[in-house]
Amino acid sequence: MSFTRLRQGFLPVGVVAMTVVATLLSGCSSTASSDSTSGSSSPAQSPSASVEAVAKDDALAQRLPASISGRGTLIVGSDTTFAPAEFIDTDGTTPIGYDVDLSRAIAQKLGLELDFRSANFDSILPALGSNYDMGASAFYITKERLNAVNMVSYLQGGSTLLVSGGNPEGLNLDNLCGKTIAVQIGSTQQNDLDTFSQKCVSDGQSAIEAIPLQTNTEAITRLSTGGADGVLSGESLLGYAASQSDGALETISDTYNAGITGIAVAKDDPEFAQLISDTIDSLIADGTYQEILESWGQSSSEISDSQVNPETNM
Repeated sequence: MSFTRLRQGFLPVGVVAMTVVATLLSGCSSTASSDSTSGSSSPAQSPSASVEAVAKDDALAQRLPASISGRGTLIVGSDTTFAPAEFIDTDGTTPIGYDVDLSRAIAQKLGLELDFRSANFDSILPALGSNYDMGASAFYITKERLNAVNMVSYLQGGSTLLVSGGNPEGLNLDNLCGKTIAVQIGSTQQNDLDTFSQKCVSDGQSAIEAIPLQTNTEAITRLSTGGADGVLSGESLLGYAASQSDGALETISDTYNAGITGIAVAKDDPEFAQLISDTIDSLIADGTYQEILESWGQSSSEISDSQVNPETNM
């Protein structure tokens, strides 16, 4: 059986069984609410200097919807269990990560305060326009999502598999039939796993035993404690987890479905989506965007310009 592999490489990936899992779990809850990213003490990683220096762009700020400019805050929904994109600092309340830094830079460029709120991954998109102004949670831009929301591109990446250190099962993207794979509910990888399993069955092999879990942290815990053969997720998340593992876990060398990651905005507000895209382009032009990604080890995922609802094969 063969699945298309579109990119190789990224950060190494893994988590030291219970020690690193405890680090990822510390203060993390996909249902916890955090009112703001301000006021953190001793963060695991502070925003880059360029983020702190971002000044208001009056021309961009004038295009804000009155409901947001009058409120003075940009409300962002995110599943803060997805390091290094977004996760909870060691103080147990403060969201940090490259999505947080980028959201803060967007807010400052628009003259707003940032209100970055934790939520279950699969609850964010339906709440755009009501609970959140935008969703920043490492969302791949897919045709299905484009039918429901506007998506503003800001990153490129792919998906891969996390396995135990040394890959004792010899897993790769071609031999997952009959294996037990953990995956986050509502993720594109959950759909991928269903497709992969259907191909196994059609080829006369055993189906993949999927373990759908609410967060990627739970999926990594399941692998670390021997309850799964692997975890299917985004390479950025798994790369960061592996880098904390001291070799206990690792990723396979291949990735698949290289795609674009986007910030989500309500479907009925294309003007606001275009404003977010133009604001990201402004941050690319002044170097803030590049510094944010470099500070979180994501330089290889940079894009040259942001687009609203770009074409996608996913």
